[in-house]
Amino acid sequence: MNRRHNMPFGAECRGDGSVRFRLWAPAAHQVELCLNSANISTRLPLAPSDGGWFELETDAAKPGTQYKFRIHDAQDVPDPASRFQPQDVHGPSEVIHPDDFDWNDRNWRGRRWEEAIIYELHVGTFTPSGTFSAVRERLDYLVDTGITAVELMPVADFPGKRNWGYDGAFLFAPDSTYGRPEDLKQLVQSAHERDLMVFLDVVYNHFGPEGNYLRSYAPQFFTDRHGTPWGDGLNFDGPESRVVRDFFINNALYWLTEYHFDGLRLDAVHAITDDSKPDILTELADAVRNSIEPDRHVHLVLENDRNQTHYLKRTERCRPKSYTAQWNDDIHHTLQVLVTGERDGYYSDYSEHPIDQLGRCLVEGFAYQGESSLYRKGQTRGASTKGLPPAAFVSFLQNHDQVGNRAFGERISQIADCRAVRTAAAILLLAPSPPMLFMGEEFGAETPFLFFCDFEKDLAAAVTAGRRNEFASFARFTDPAERSQIPDPSDARTFEASRLNWTEIDQPRHRECLRFYRNLLKLRCRHIVPLLSAGCVVSSAYEIQGARGLTAHWKFPDRSTLLLVSNLGTDSLCGITFPVSPVIYASEEVTADNLKLGKLPPCSLVWFLES
Repeated sequence: MNRRHNMPFGAECRGDGSVRFRLWAPAAHQVELCLNSANISTRLPLAPSDGGWFELETDAAKPGTQYKFRIHDAQDVPDPASRFQPQDVHGPSEVIHPDDFDWNDRNWRGRRWEEAIIYELHVGTFTPSGTFSAVRERLDYLVDTGITAVELMPVADFPGKRNWGYDGAFLFAPDSTYGRPEDLKQLVQSAHERDLMVFLDVVYNHFGPEGNYLRSYAPQFFTDRHGTPWGDGLNFDGPESRVVRDFFINNALYWLTEYHFDGLRLDAVHAITDDSKPDILTELADAVRNSIEPDRHVHLVLENDRNQTHYLKRTERCRPKSYTAQWNDDIHHTLQVLVTGERDGYYSDYSEHPIDQLGRCLVEGFAYQGESSLYRKGQTRGASTKGLPPAAFVSFLQNHDQVGNRAFGERISQIADCRAVRTAAAILLLAPSPPMLFMGEEFGAETPFLFFCDFEKDLAAAVTAGRRNEFASFARFTDPAERSQIPDPSDARTFEASRLNWTEIDQPRHRECLRFYRNLLKLRCRHIVPLLSAGCVVSSAYEIQGARGLTAHWKFPDRSTLLLVSNLGTDSLCGITFPVSPVIYASEEVTADNLKLGKLPPCSLVWFLES
C-alpha cells in the first residue's frame, strides 16, 4: 500500500505524471522553476496568485528531478518544503513520489501509551556507519532489551555532515547523511514488524542558522515581536501567520502519515510565543487528533520547561485531549542532585529538599506546580497536576540534553557511585510513569555524548567560542585556558568520540549492566504495565524516611497497590515497617534478614505489589 500526505506547498506528483510546484513567496514579484537534468538547465515561470503564492504544473519534471526556485531572476533557493536534499542545505531539492515506497504494515495500529518504554537515539552516533539502515540492523537488540518505542533525535535536513538535529533547515527532508527517504520509511516499517513504535523529535521553535532562505522571499515567517534564544520568533500570531501555522501543522501530519511514525516529541515548546487562541500547539494537536484514524495509537509528547499542565488534560475516558505526555525534567534534576551532589545552574532549584521533590515527582508528576524558582530569580513555574495520570510524565535518568550539555558530555555512570545510579534506575524503570533510556545507558556506555555541528567556517568559529563561553560562570572554567580544553563542536573528532562503542558489551561490567536493565524491563512489562491499563485514576502518596529515605505507594482502580521503599543515602535506614506484600524487585544488597529487622542498606530499594 501507499501512504502520502497531500501538502498545499512544495513539489507534488500528480496522477497524470505531472508535478505541481507551489511556493509561498509574498516578498517576491517573480519566481521561476529551475530544473537540472543530463546537463540541461530549464527555467519555467511560476504563475502568481492571491496571497503571495506562485504555482506551476508541468510535465518537465518527474520523481528524481532536481530543482530550485529562482527569486527575482537573481537568487536560486531550494524548496522550503523539499522532501529530500541530496546535496545538503544549499543544493537542489529532489522530487520525491511517496507512492514509490510500498508499505506492508497495513494492520499496524500502534501500541497503547501505557506500554511505552522509550529509547532515545541519535542516528549518526548510534552505530559505526550512522545511517537509517544501520539503526534498522539494531532493532532486534532493542526488542530483546525490552524497548517498545524508539525515539529518533531530529532528522530534518541540517547543514554539513554532523549535527544533533536541532539546526534543521528543511523540516520535510530526512538528512541525506543518514540515507534517502525510503531508508527512513524502511526503518519505520521494520520497527513495526517487531512490534516497536517509532517516535520522531521535531523542532517547531526555530530554523537552523544556516541553509534557510525564507527571509529573502517570505520574511513573514518571522516576527520581531517575539524573541527566542535563536533570534526572532516564528510568526504564529501576527499578520499572514496562517501560512506559517499551516506549514508546521502539515509537517506534523506529514511525518505521521507519509512516514507512519507513531508519535512526535515537540522540542522546547516553551520557546514558542503565540498570543492567539487557539495557540499553535493546541491547533496542531487538534489537527492530529482529527486527522489520524480513530483506531490508531498516535502519541504527542512535549518538552516544556514551563510545566503547563493544560496541554496534558484527559477526557472522561482518560484519553489525551491534546498531548499525551511531557518530558519530566523535574524528576531528572532531583535524581541528579541526589545521586551526584551537583548543585550548579538549574540544579539549585532541587538542592534544598531533593528527596521530598523526588517523592512529589513520583506520585504527582512535577516538583514545580506553581512554586517560585530560585534559579529563575523568584519566578513561579508550573501548574497543578491534579487529575493527571502517571502516564502524562516521561521519566529519565539520562537524555541527549542532560548528557550533551555538559562540557565533556559525561554520562551519569561516570560521575556518580554505581550503586546510587542503579537505585535511581530501578526507581524510574518500575515506577508507573513511562521511562526513557538514552542510547547506551542500558549497558553503561562510557563513550561521551558531546555537542557537535558542521557549519560553514565563520559560523563554526562563532559556535565554538559561544559553546566554551557558556561555561565561563562555572568555577572550573573561569580560566580561559581551562575553557579551551572543552571539545570543539566543529571538530570531526568531537563527533567521532560520541559514537557508541558496541564492543563494550563484551566486557563483564557492561554485560552485567545490560542484564540488570533487561531484568527490570521484563519486570515492568510483567507487573507494572497491566496496572496502568486498569484505569486512569490512581491514588498515590509518599513519605520521607530519614534524610534520604522515601516510601511511595500507588493504588490502582483494580485495587492493586504498588509500593516503593527506597534509600538513596549513604547510611542504612532502620526502624522501617515493611509491608507483607510480595516483593517484585529488591536491590542485591537487601536480604531477608534486612526485611525482618526493618533495615534498608545504603543505595538500595524494594518494590512490593499487592494484587
